[in-house]
Amino acid sequence: MSVPDSFEPHLRGKTLAPPGADLVLAEWEAEGSPDGSRVYQAPLHRHGDDEAWYVLEGTLAVRIGEEEVEVPAGGAAIVPGGLAHTFWNPRPEPARYLLVMGAKTNALINAIHAAADRSPEAMRRLFEQHDAELLE
Repeated sequence: MSVPDSFEPHLRGKTLAPPGADLVLAEWEAEGSPDGSRVYQAPLHRHGDDEAWYVLEGTLAVRIGEEEVEVPAGGAAIVPGGLAHTFWNPRPEPARYLLVMGAKTNALINAIHAAADRSPEAMRRLFEQHDAELLE
């Protein structure tokens, strides 16, 4: 029996997105904040794709619209498309999580990581090019 390209036994540090898929799964880690300050993993933004976080270890805090929720290991948060959101690790220890996103959101994240110019103006343009809006 052959294993399909859409199977990954260990996802850590990888993204699972079979060609043509509308759904992307990535496992990431958010470093902790020893002094309690918010180190955002993404700026406040919105886009049309739904997005979800499933916390494997540690805790994530997620802002969904005007609400903030803390998500412990084993918990999840979902942001419907169109709502402003951001997220961070509110604890000193690292948090490990699965991010479930649409292909357009994944393309935006890849473009951000590849960008040489990360000025506010360049980031706003990049978000707009991916049908998203940078809010802060």
